[in-house]
Amino acid sequence: MPIDWRPFTKLVGEAHSFVLTSHMRPDCDAIGSEIGLALALRSLGKTVRIVNADPVPPHIAFIDPNHDVQVLDSDAPTGLKKDVLVVLDTSAWSQLGPMADVVRNTTARRIVIDHHVSQDDMSAEVFKDTTSESTGRLILQAIDAIGAILTPQIANPLFAAIATDTGWFRFPSVGEATLAAATRLVAAGAKPHQVFAVPYEQNSLPRILLQGRILSNVKSHLGSRLLSTAITQADLQSVGAEATDTEDVINRLLSVAGVEVALFFLELGPQETKVSLRSRSNFDVNQVAARFGGGGHKAASGVRFPGPLSEAEPAVIAAVSEAMQHRSQQQSREIETAD
Repeated sequence: MPIDWRPFTKLVGEAHSFVLTSHMRPDCDAIGSEIGLALALRSLGKTVRIVNADPVPPHIAFIDPNHDVQVLDSDAPTGLKKDVLVVLDTSAWSQLGPMADVVRNTTARRIVIDHHVSQDDMSAEVFKDTTSESTGRLILQAIDAIGAILTPQIANPLFAAIATDTGWFRFPSVGEATLAAATRLVAAGAKPHQVFAVPYEQNSLPRILLQGRILSNVKSHLGSRLLSTAITQADLQSVGAEATDTEDVINRLLSVAGVEVALFFLELGPQETKVSLRSRSNFDVNQVAARFGGGGHKAASGVRFPGPLSEAEPAVIAAVSEAMQHRSQQQSREIETAD
């Protein structure tokens, strides 16, 4: 259902200062949405700060040329004076990391702008469209609603948000509205060749070496309908890579013929494991992610597993395998009934 932006427009007209934030380990959709909205609000005379729990990953630093994104520090919870606090590209407390306490304790009005299915109660006014392929496109709608002018500086990060969250327009989430938005952004000054070149054609050597490790660790399940792989902190250190260098590698697993679901496990620490789940079939990975406190979309979800990799890997693989087998049995029964 289309978002009614009138309450947002009214709030922007009344407020003077804003703080924007997003999820941990922010991607292009998160950073691009923050920067696009910040520039639009500033063009209307508003004071805006962007504060996240984590810094901009090096491979997408191009999206923040003016180093606008700040990292939360110990003074920030009391120093972030604002009328409105906007949470972008997530509706989950667990994904905010240290910023969650800032959001919980703020006296400012809270707003959430997001496109993910999963949602916690943040006592906020929520502007959400789960049919949208990206938060970036929602920000484009918000900018139109408040009457800000679409400049090249705004268009480029928003184009990056949409392009990367759709796998460069190859995911099933892409529709007519996606391409219409991309066309508008290019007409306004976005540079697709530049957006693609920096994160995808200027890889560091450690990033390439890490990808080799990730692919060499691939395991096959359910007759190769399900693939999984895992990386430890020791793996990262051995090639001199960062956790952000794992971005998008899971999609390489989905490129294998016959694969329906892919899982990627990243050891964050002795008692924490990040799990990425992707599907290119009708299998809903979000339902499995929810069982472990995670969430996202039907085709792409994530989990922060409160335990070591040695526990996270077998637990999630077993849950996904069981759900996939159950779905296959249901489909078989439906076919038999139809016959």
